Amino acid sequence: MSLQLRPAQSCVHDARSRMRRAAQYLLATNVVLGALFFAGCQTVPQGIQQARIEMTQNIAAETPGDYYIGRRYYKPDYKFWGYIRKPGQPWSSAELVMLNEKEKLAPDRERLEFGSDNNYEYKLYGNFSGDKVYEPASNGIYPEFVLKGYELISTNPPAIFKSQMSGRSRPTDLRYVVEKPE
Repeated sequence: MSLQLRPAQSCVHDARSRMRRAAQYLLATNVVLGALFFAGCQTVPQGIQQARIEMTQNIAAETPGDYYIGRRYYKPDYKFWGYIRKPGQPWSSAELVMLNEKEKLAPDRERLEFGSDNNYEYKLYGNFSGDKVYEPASNGIYPEFVLKGYELISTNPPAIFKSQMSGRSRPTDLRYVVEKPE
């Protein structure tokens, strides 16, 4: 067996070729791994992102006053009314409340169309009584809000719940889930 020597130029060319293939392989592997990693991340669709920006601007522009902002959160099996927050505060600070309707009926009850105003946004007049009310379906205790009046703000307000933002959930999937605004 004889040993053959190749010209140095040929060895350098082979080494460069192997290095180039290794770099291409590493780059392709990184691209695939990056795609898999980011595919697992949940992104907010552009339209919803724009609506959230507008909602944040609208909340910041709310004037302080003797009222609250309420979002009806109707669930057939539950007796709570929805979420209430102070003007200028984010939805993440809102409280899920039981409504005291001795002075004023809730909008849907007034029309005898129970739950028909799910996800509507209202300007609510009244106050928290300081009492807590037990709600058996959720086994939760919620603050009582005494309703004295209301004004409809919107029948189609921006999304405040994760399920609304993802658009993947069906109402039947969330029947027994009590969401918190984000």
